[in-house]
Amino acid sequence: MRTLFFLLLLANVAFFAWSRFAAAPDAGGDPLPIGRQIEPEKLKIISPADLPAAPVAQKPAPPPPAPPPVACLEWGSFTVADAPRAEKALEPLELGTRLAQRRSEETAGWWVFIPPQGSRQGAVKKATELKALGVDDYFIVQDDSEHRWAVSLGVFRSVEAAQARLAALRGQGVRSAQVGPRGTVVAKLWYQVTSVDAPLQARLRDIARQLEGSELKECP
Repeated sequence: MRTLFFLLLLANVAFFAWSRFAAAPDAGGDPLPIGRQIEPEKLKIISPADLPAAPVAQKPAPPPPAPPPVACLEWGSFTVADAPRAEKALEPLELGTRLAQRRSEETAGWWVFIPPQGSRQGAVKKATELKALGVDDYFIVQDDSEHRWAVSLGVFRSVEAAQARLAALRGQGVRSAQVGPRGTVVAKLWYQVTSVDAPLQARLRDIARQLEGSELKECP
């Protein structure tokens, strides 16, 4: 028994000596000293100011501001003959007591017209042709002047507005109309709308664009 004990002790001593001095080094071990691995001569200390700036996220562009509300807008100007068209265009807005009229007298410097037809019968025939083309805004000149039995298709303060009216008539098939000077004072109507907010203002501008020669502006 004692002999077996000494044999085991001798075997343990021999194994310890072999593993300590004779066994191959671990393949995963690093034989180099820690100091050489760090390579301190290659390290550099930098200040916070030398650090690269972080990218700045771009903020989305703000939406365009809504048009400021106005207390009152007026739309015009219209002759008595044109007034029904303007009123019909305003009906969908259901303005009620917010809608009022303002009358004025203006000097119309330009007009769109069909030259004199020689007689009342000729002027009525021309008016019938206009109705067939869908043109309802006209009147026959009957005063004792050089324009007697002409057919007026609108009077305007500017030549640009008159030309816009003429272009619209051309689109409806009217070929005999023309633009000319017309120095006369005519009664005009303006439609005033109060308590106008931004959505209502946008709708009024859309309506105004549909009637050539009309203007939308703040109330005087």
